Amino acid sequence: MTLTFHWFLPTNGDSRDVVGGGHGTATGVAGGDRPASVAYLGQIARAAEQLGFTGALTPAGAWCEDAWITTALLGGVTEKLRFLVAFRPGLISPTLAAQMAATFQNLSGGRLLLNVVTGGESHEQRAYGDFLDKDARYARTGEFLDIVRRLWRGETVDADGEHLQVEGAALTRLPDPVPPIYFGGSSPAAGLVAARHADVYLTWGEPPDAVAEKIAWIRSLAKAEGRELRFGIRLHVIPRDTAAEAWAEADRLLARIGDDTIAGVQQGLRRSESEGQRRMLELNRGTRDDLEVAPNLWAGVGLVRGGAGTALVGSHTEVADRIEEYHRLGIDEFVLSGYPHLETAYWFAEGVGPVLSRRGLWDLGATPAGSARVPFAGPAPAQPTSTTALTKPAGLERSASNASSA
Repeated sequence: MTLTFHWFLPTNGDSRDVVGGGHGTATGVAGGDRPASVAYLGQIARAAEQLGFTGALTPAGAWCEDAWITTALLGGVTEKLRFLVAFRPGLISPTLAAQMAATFQNLSGGRLLLNVVTGGESHEQRAYGDFLDKDARYARTGEFLDIVRRLWRGETVDADGEHLQVEGAALTRLPDPVPPIYFGGSSPAAGLVAARHADVYLTWGEPPDAVAEKIAWIRSLAKAEGRELRFGIRLHVIPRDTAAEAWAEADRLLARIGDDTIAGVQQGLRRSESEGQRRMLELNRGTRDDLEVAPNLWAGVGLVRGGAGTALVGSHTEVADRIEEYHRLGIDEFVLSGYPHLETAYWFAEGVGPVLSRRGLWDLGATPAGSARVPFAGPAPAQPTSTTALTKPAGLERSASNASSA
């Protein structure tokens, strides 16, 4: 079967270096050499569309631009690309959220996918006026999604939950089609919400054994609810013509990060209440050493970036091998990104894409009508100096296990 590939919109800025932000890091940490302007994000969105990506994830949080407004603007400069909009339930009413989603879906021609993010950082939630603890936030998310789905079915909803209440709620126009719900989370509370409400369960890029365990866990919970889910994974990618070139780029990214930057960001990330973030921190351990945590899976990104902190690094064939390996575990959707996001979209689609296509895993012929696939042509921007990373070369040597993959 063919797989579904999504790209990422860096609404916190982009760079040739790793850009930090999210999950406990200070808001000012985010930001890159390429500001998140409509013009630049539009370049990325159009490239993703032309290259055959189905959609583009847009994050949510104080560290980036608002996902709803950004994607609404980008809808005007793209034709078919879908937008995987991250949003946090509980910060707005479920009725308003259902209406916003319906409006977006109907006016965009069905291009909305919803990534429900409960929020794992109490200090950031409080900044938005939300003072519930983590378990209560997940309980509220369940109530929220129950109301939203009933509204999308055309029901008039009365609900008197522990956290949310509506009376006589109804939509004058239903979304067509109903947008699928993408949902992630590694805690027991998150698993129950996913089993009951998600269409696609997303995991961050962990080693295959850990991903297999998580899929089995969610499948068992969903089966108890009489449901079946699809599964997706969120990863960065560093593909090159050869493994040596790919690992050289990973080493360059690492060398551009100062020790003080790593220490400061790691301190912030350790405040996170997210189980998924804890698992990312366990992979990188806050150190430059032994960052290849599984074949071709590099945990270096997570040293300074919250959330998804691993990357597939290798030749085009090696990256395709790892994608196929995850697919064999049950993953059908891949949400990818790389630094910088514009150029890496081409590296992946033009390098890894044909390998996946020959294996019947990516339909590269599914280019949107009216959008010719135009190869990326330079010149590339001049080498920037990162605003988020300090230049202090260190830790350039990989472990023996890493070197064996070069």
